Amino acid sequence: MKLTKFALLSVVFLDIMSQGLVIPILNTIIMSPAQDFLPKGTSTAVRQFDFGLTMAVFFIAWFFGAAYISKISDYIGRKAAMLICLVGALLAYILTIIALDTNSLTLLIIARILSGFTAGNQPIAQAALVDLSENEDQKIRFMGLVLLAVSIGMVAGPLISGLMSDPAVFGKFASAALPFYLVAGMVVAGTLLIIFYYRDPPVERPPFTFKPLEIFVTMWHMVDRPLVLRLAPVFFFAQLTLSGFYVFMDTYFFSRFQFDTLQNAFTMVVLGLSMGTVSAFLVGPISARFNRLPILYTSLGLMTLSTGLSILNPSPALAYVLIATFFVPFALYYPTLLTLFSKAVDETEQGWVMGVGVALFTLGAGIISLIGGWLMSIDIHLPFIISVISALIAMGLIALLWRGPEMKKLLERE
Repeated sequence: MKLTKFALLSVVFLDIMSQGLVIPILNTIIMSPAQDFLPKGTSTAVRQFDFGLTMAVFFIAWFFGAAYISKISDYIGRKAAMLICLVGALLAYILTIIALDTNSLTLLIIARILSGFTAGNQPIAQAALVDLSENEDQKIRFMGLVLLAVSIGMVAGPLISGLMSDPAVFGKFASAALPFYLVAGMVVAGTLLIIFYYRDPPVERPPFTFKPLEIFVTMWHMVDRPLVLRLAPVFFFAQLTLSGFYVFMDTYFFSRFQFDTLQNAFTMVVLGLSMGTVSAFLVGPISARFNRLPILYTSLGLMTLSTGLSILNPSPALAYVLIATFFVPFALYYPTLLTLFSKAVDETEQGWVMGVGVALFTLGAGIISLIGGWLMSIDIHLPFIISVISALIAMGLIALLWRGPEMKKLLERE
């Protein structure tokens, strides 16, 4: 059981580590005029658009891939689906290395699309851990462990990218491509862990049929599940709150305080440590003691406050504090909402509902990434302002939609 959980959490770690690893590097090679990746003389507006585009294609591809692969994991098994994602991740890292060595934005975008489409391991691993859960308390703890793996990945990724691309640390061997060689090897190790230590539970599965429009069918299924339909818009705007802050955090601090790769890497370290601490020590006790509505309202309120203060903040040092105060409450609301999604369906649809959750997040992140570069060319604060507005909408939707006996029963602690 322990090795099985470790194998599942390792693929979540690898999924998230890649984001923490990629974002500071992309921010530096695209946004900094001192880098050779884009032609000399590229304007700031074009650089912001290119950064937003590389982020957007990843999240849009993730939107399609996560919902589709998570759903088919209910048919072909969690193990086969996770192996598909791991192989895709390995190929994406190889393409990224080639793109960085040849200064090819086109190849980098292709690599980001492949990486996004196969970035579906987190919802699959979540569904696999749900399969292993014996009761709701264990399910919440397992979701907390998922967030812990996410947090460690967010710390490890930027540390690897920040240190291995820094000539002061790795000398002549340092480069933007070097971290990807290491992570490619780690993906191979994660693949072996899944092959040898994870086994699908013996359940009867429906026959698999390929449906090119599966993503739209997957989302349409919510119409027949009223509880999921009520949860979905709240989750979308709550995750849009995250995306407005998270996706453009490094670009904002680069533009506002001239943070370099290592400084931006440490913003991700602060993020990961904040989430990891809460996931490891606070999620279980707080979930056991407090009702879910107060947790969600308080978390979203604190995230709104932190984002607003980040807009007003004149101090580079205080930026790190505000990152922590944003992601501490996020680490509380995220597993709470995931647990509600899980409770809203039976055991045969756990892969589907986790895929829906990730699809909603990636859809919002893709939209904000696509328009965020353009918005920042108008005013660098606009993505953060969207984050604040989204949190207020999420809280309003909770008050409006989460009524009636069925929702009350779903929100009760067991």
